[in-house]
Amino acid sequence: MSWRSSWHKVLGRKSSGRTTRVQRSDPTTTGKKSHPDFGDQCRSSGIPTDRPVFFSAMNQADLHVPESALNGVVTVGNFDGVHRGHRQMLKTLQEIAIECSGPAVVVTFDPHPLSLLRRDAPLPRLTTIEHRTELLREYGVDEVVVLPVTTDLLQMTADEFFEQVLVERLAAQAVVEGPNFRFGRDRSGDVDHLADLCQAGDIVFRVIQPVEEDGRMISSSRIRTLLSEGRLSDAVAMTGHAHRISGVVARGAGRGRQLGYPTANIEDISVMVPGNGVYAGTADIAGRRYVAAVSIGPNPTFDDHRQKFECFLDGFDGDLYDQNVSIDLHCEIRSLRSFECAEELTQQITTDIEQCRQQVTTCDTDLWPRNM
Repeated sequence: MSWRSSWHKVLGRKSSGRTTRVQRSDPTTTGKKSHPDFGDQCRSSGIPTDRPVFFSAMNQADLHVPESALNGVVTVGNFDGVHRGHRQMLKTLQEIAIECSGPAVVVTFDPHPLSLLRRDAPLPRLTTIEHRTELLREYGVDEVVVLPVTTDLLQMTADEFFEQVLVERLAAQAVVEGPNFRFGRDRSGDVDHLADLCQAGDIVFRVIQPVEEDGRMISSSRIRTLLSEGRLSDAVAMTGHAHRISGVVARGAGRGRQLGYPTANIEDISVMVPGNGVYAGTADIAGRRYVAAVSIGPNPTFDDHRQKFECFLDGFDGDLYDQNVSIDLHCEIRSLRSFECAEELTQQITTDIEQCRQQVTTCDTDLWPRNM
């Protein structure tokens, strides 16, 4: 089989160049090679020197690409939350990278493009860029390239983005995306257009099928909805990992200490906070892991209507004021309610902490395997 005929086989295209259907990967068969010479195609790919170069939209300093990220297999996306659907794509990315003898590379964005496009209603993030990078590397990605989102970037056409980022800066051997991938100004580029660009550039292209839960595609939007409703367990089932909240410990009213349960009041949180309620979590501080009982919302018992994130760390004795801490939320315990007196609230807190101890063990056991 010639290289050109095998290329058309990968894309699901006829030799005449007429676009038919782009190949879709089945999540149940991604571990199998669907084409025996796939690695040869990757190694045969080259970046032509007679391509037009665009300089109008993207400053060369906007994207730092380490040498170790060049000539790899690339996927582009927000990857906010790094959920199970993302990880199916990462699994395929790694498999093709092995066949191509190149790095598995993720290009992600910071901040989320919608934060500039919808300044009046910014999209709440599920992960900070630091945590997102950590998760991506934990799930097997070799290199994470963070693309700063600017007005100039959002004005790039799909063709300009392809040329400047995937071809000129990354020298990609192959590209992997989901069926709903869109790119370029006004989201004008889709997977069919990306397939055409890859074919013209001798770059291998693969589209994978989404992962579903209850008959619906797992997505960052679904996870945000679940979090807003306080359905943390369902959200964690879709991500496969705890929901991390990071911020700075600030001084509060001190009521928790008066009740015998001092809490850390966390402020300057930059990711989405679940709906009001009591949650079970964990925190790693100075090399030790603590069970965390977290209250999100106002304190109706004391007629305090401020929105707060308060955390009791079981067994911790120390000063965390003005320090950065991260709390991994695992599951919900109960909704907020008002109590008749401080003694009744104290009894409930004691019960909540015991439930958190039990639930954290269960939640940890039930998490999606990290080595997927």
